[in-house]
Amino acid sequence: MKNVATGSEAGGTQALPGPLYCDASALVKLYVPEEDSDALNRTIRGRGDLLISDLSITEIVSSLSRRRREGALTASVAVRLHRAILGHTEKGLYRRVELLAATHRDAERLLLSAESVLLRAADALHLALAISADAVSMLTYDRRLADAAKSIGLTVFPR
Repeated sequence: MKNVATGSEAGGTQALPGPLYCDASALVKLYVPEEDSDALNRTIRGRGDLLISDLSITEIVSSLSRRRREGALTASVAVRLHRAILGHTEKGLYRRVELLAATHRDAERLLLSAESVLLRAADALHLALAISADAVSMLTYDRRLADAAKSIGLTVFPR
């Protein structure tokens, strides 16, 4: 997979057990050059077990829209990146995890049982999505979500 924004090859090693669930903070780095984009690209090179959700896609579009409002991206680039993410998903570069009613109930159970980790609703949904897809690892740059993922036994990148 190519990084849409830079044209570089995405990828990495099999150092992380899979399947790997990608939240928006990780997925956006594959399309918009950010700090740690290159390291993430190396980490997922050649992987065929990346899991994403429509929740992640919507969060990425929110990030692209914010960058557009701030002048960091043009509207046409934001639209092109959105189409690229959807296209890559449709081509099977990622396996889409569906957000079902049962996923919401699992997220609610996580929220009610979390004692030491402050979970937000979207974080709990990401965790429930990862669990529902039998993910073994999570790719996230959100420290709070990373801590919660570790607390339920997922391997997290970056460490």
